[in-house]
Amino acid sequence: MLFRTLLLVLAMAGVAVAQTPTVTEADFVIRDFRFNSGETLPALRMHYRTLGTPRRDASGRVRNAVIVLHGTSGTGAQFLSPQFAGELFGPGQPLDAATYFIVLPDNIGHGQSSKPSDGLRATFPRYGYEDMVRAQYRLMTEGLGVTRLRLVMGTSMGGMHTWLWGQRYPEAMDALMPLASLPDQIAGRNRAWRRVAIDALRTDPTWANGNYTAPPRGMRTVAQMLWLASSNPVIRLAQAPTLAEADRVLDDYVTTYIKTADANDLLYNFECSFDYDPKPGLDRIVAPLMAINSADDIINPPELGVLEREIRRVKGGRAIVLPFSADTVGHGSHTKAVLWKAHLATLLKATAQP
Repeated sequence: MLFRTLLLVLAMAGVAVAQTPTVTEADFVIRDFRFNSGETLPALRMHYRTLGTPRRDASGRVRNAVIVLHGTSGTGAQFLSPQFAGELFGPGQPLDAATYFIVLPDNIGHGQSSKPSDGLRATFPRYGYEDMVRAQYRLMTEGLGVTRLRLVMGTSMGGMHTWLWGQRYPEAMDALMPLASLPDQIAGRNRAWRRVAIDALRTDPTWANGNYTAPPRGMRTVAQMLWLASSNPVIRLAQAPTLAEADRVLDDYVTTYIKTADANDLLYNFECSFDYDPKPGLDRIVAPLMAINSADDIINPPELGVLEREIRRVKGGRAIVLPFSADTVGHGSHTKAVLWKAHLATLLKATAQP
């Protein structure tokens, strides 16, 4: 495996460079990975980053591993930002890298892991959340030798993966923290906006069944839907307070987004939630679980009542909805760790091993 080391610069006053955690990047290759669709990829590459060092108990078992799972179209690198890493990974913080072994993978179809834009385009195997979670598990167990995690946590899609981890591998973790997600199928408005993005590409002649030579026109609609869904209306109005400003801000966002995103990758990213249905298996979750959403999340709005209803089926489960405030940022509150890191600290303390 090829490793490269980076220095994570934490946005914390008074933290010396010598104290900043080192981030190591690597690839784990799973040979002949079989997807639930029946398709097989000869070499599935799982890219990941780690901070900290694995610590083993007397039996040789790693006991301090944490996996953090990203959202749709994201990567593990997003958790190196000041608003996340700067609040969690530094000295004395809830996930201090001097104490924990933190793993930040890129999921199938995302970042530097295997994805359609590597060359297969629309012939890339159809993957779902179940495939993604299974690949994460194999990365941890086969690639890194971790059979029990101190914590599994994730944001948005990664939060949904966290619900699946708890029931697919119930003995594999001490605690679970899904953020900005619901323990139910993606339906209603959440499914509708995703369908708008999917259809904008699949029905676009310039998509050419994945063999386009320039970004398909439907990418504009995809980017516009992401702009709508990713923040709260108060912030968006502040950013775009007039008709002219709204048009300008939206056009600038779309132009920038299209320059860096790949249409096939995005199409797969949106479609892969087709097999997400954690509700039937909620009673199989045995690790303490703390689910955190925000009241201004228009993707997972609290008025649906889903989280509050289904959390009752989780043994040791607790649901927290952060109230709307000047500090919350809608769905993106999941990565603004200052909003919820005290709850994370509480969960870690409550599940600490004697």
